[in-house]
This record gives sequence, C-alpha cells and structure tokens, in this order.
Amino acid sequence: MLTPEVPMSHSVAGEPSSAGRRAAPLTTAVYSAAEWDLLTSLPARVLVAVAAPGPGRTERGVTAGLAGLDAVAAGRASDSDLVRAVVATIYARHDGTPQPAERLTDLVDLLAACRAASRVLRRRADPADSAAYRQWVQSVAARVCRAVPGTGTRRVEPPTSPADRRFLDRLGAALDLS
Repeated sequence: MLTPEVPMSHSVAGEPSSAGRRAAPLTTAVYSAAEWDLLTSLPARVLVAVAAPGPGRTERGVTAGLAGLDAVAAGRASDSDLVRAVVATIYARHDGTPQPAERLTDLVDLLAACRAASRVLRRRADPADSAAYRQWVQSVAARVCRAVPGTGTRRVEPPTSPADRRFLDRLGAALDLS
C-alpha cells in the first residue's frame, strides 16, 4: 500500500479564502498516512466520546450529535488550510469501515490520541495551523457539551454539569490548549 503524503499550510490573516486562489503556502509539512489518519479521525472520536452517556454528565440526544456534526462542518470555513483539508477528508471517506466503539469512546485512549496529535502538529505543522486544529477539535466537544437535549432545535448553552467541564478541561490539556 502506498503511503499518501498530505501537504498543509496556513493562510495568511487577511487573505481571501483559498477557494479560487492559487495556493502559495508559507510553510509546508508532510504527514504520514498514520499521522493523517490520526488527525482526520480525532474530531469524530471526540464527538462520540463527549456524546456518550457517563456518570454525572448531562444526558445527550440527537441535538448533541447534530451540534457536534455542525462543529465538524464549521471547519470548512476555517482560515486554516489544515482544518479545511481535514474536514474535506472526513467528508470524502467512503470506505464505510466503522471503528470499534471502544476505540472511539475510551477516554484514556482519546486523551492519548489528543496528546499524540499535538506532538505531530508541534513537529510538522505551521504553528497557526496547529493552534487552529487543536482549537477546532476542542470546539467540537464544547458544542456537544452545550447542546440542550430535547429542544428540537440546535440551541446551545454553557455546560451544565461539572463532569462536562472536567471533560473539556482534560481535553484542552491533552490538546495542549491550557
């Protein structure tokens, strides 16, 4: 199997979006297939983990899942080429191969994956792309935590449970955001 390499760069603030313009990356980093898989699978793993029921956590429902999907999709409008490329890869996947549920929801493994992604980004990504990606992944979790179950709308409010706040704090630390 060939190992795909994916070049990434970050747009300069104030530039128009990359749509319709020729890419002239300021910094290029190349990710191995394993690194790219880590970066592209992490948002879904975070969404599943935070949406799963847990002790002391607010009951989740369809509204939380939709809020998480909206947060992932919001990455399409990011100023970061890396975030936009990750979202494009997520939406382009057609293999239909589900990941085992325990891989998706185990908190210890998830936090370890977040730390590994942070190390990859520190080594390979432009600092602005790295920060944008890590903040975007955190925002996926935050939007799921803030979704109000049973409202029939995608209204969001601050996290209501201490367990949700602890989850977000631990996730932020693993993503090297604190």
